[in-house]
Amino acid sequence: MKQTVRIIGGKFRGKKLLFPAIEGLRPTPDRVRETLFNWLMHDIRELRCLDAFAGSGALGFEAFSRGASQVTFLEVSRPAFLNLQKQVESFNATSLKIHNVDALAYLLQTSEVYDLIFLDPPFASNFLPECLQLLAKNPCLATGGLIYTESPEQMDIDLSKWEALKSKQAGQVIYSLYKKR
Repeated sequence: MKQTVRIIGGKFRGKKLLFPAIEGLRPTPDRVRETLFNWLMHDIRELRCLDAFAGSGALGFEAFSRGASQVTFLEVSRPAFLNLQKQVESFNATSLKIHNVDALAYLLQTSEVYDLIFLDPPFASNFLPECLQLLAKNPCLATGGLIYTESPEQMDIDLSKWEALKSKQAGQVIYSLYKKR
C-alpha cells in the first residue's frame, strides 16, 4: 500500500509524494515541517542541502520547493531508494540527486559541501550522536552551516561545536536546529 505526504509550501506546494509502507519510515509531519521551514524562511534560498536519511524525501523536497539550489538524498533501504528515484524524476530537475548509500559512510567519504543537513534517522538506531561528531570535524558541512535533527529524546550536544538555534517538541518527537561553529 502506498502512502502520501504533501509539500506544504513554495513552488511545488500541494504536490503529493508517494512513499512505500516500510517499517521505521516516518515522514516528518506537516506541522513540524511548517515550523522548521518558518525557522529557515529567510535562509533556505540557494542553500545546498543534504537529506541524509531521506525516507520519503519530505524534508529535501520541501527545501527544494522553497528555493534550495541543490538537494542530495541518501537512502540505504532499496525499496525507499527506488521510490525516491521515481519522485526525483517527477521533478525533472538536475539539482536533485539521490544515492543508495549508508549515510554515515557517505558523510565519511564525500567531498561535497552542504549548507544545511537534515538528520532524521530511524529512531531505533543511535546514529545522531555519531553523525554530529562526524559533522563537527568533517568539512562536508560548511562553517556556519545548519543541521536539523529529529529524535525521540533530548540529546546532549557539544556546545563548543554547535550553537543551538531552535528546538521544539511535537508528540514523541524533539526537533532542533543547530549551527556549526
